Amino acid sequence: MAHVTIEAPGHATAQASSHEHSIKVYLLVWAWLFVLSTCSYLVDYFDIQGQLRWFLILLFMVVKAGLIVGVFMHMAWERLALIYAILVPPVAVLVFVGIMMFESDYTLFVRILFFGKGP
Repeated sequence: MAHVTIEAPGHATAQASSHEHSIKVYLLVWAWLFVLSTCSYLVDYFDIQGQLRWFLILLFMVVKAGLIVGVFMHMAWERLALIYAILVPPVAVLVFVGIMMFESDYTLFVRILFFGKGP
């Protein structure tokens, strides 16, 4: 017996909407991940210190995460999903850090008020 698929007008099947990548894209992403990891290790090798060290390490980490999420999780072709996956979590973390910053000032004020400045 033949299999008949009934589709709503204007809708494509799931097979037609899936996106297959060529092996070239995967190899290129793996090469970039290797280069970025090498650069991250070179930060330690050249003994870079201070804020520049942390900036470079975090920069390489974010770029690698963006490549992994964008290509291997197939989000590079879905703009809204990429925005939600990459931009929303860091913004939420920054909001929580701001809330904790204001809360820490209040906690310090209450400790000084009730316990004094200390010995």
